Amino acid sequence: MTARWPVRRPTEHAALRAVCRSARPIPPVPALMSALIDAVDRRDLEGVCLAAHRVVRAAAPKELGE
Repeated sequence: MTARWPVRRPTEHAALRAVCRSARPIPPVPALMSALIDAVDRRDLEGVCLAAHRVVRAAAPKELGE
């Protein structure tokens, strides 16, 4: 048996593509900062990255091409 890392998850990729195509309002910055603090407290590196990117996007939407 051969181990492959990372395990391919086609449904996860399909879900991410669908989310990228949908236009949803960005939550307010205080809510995103709260999520960022929670992710840091839990040592969730992926959550920190996602929350930080969303904070930047919510804080300056015009400079990011929205």
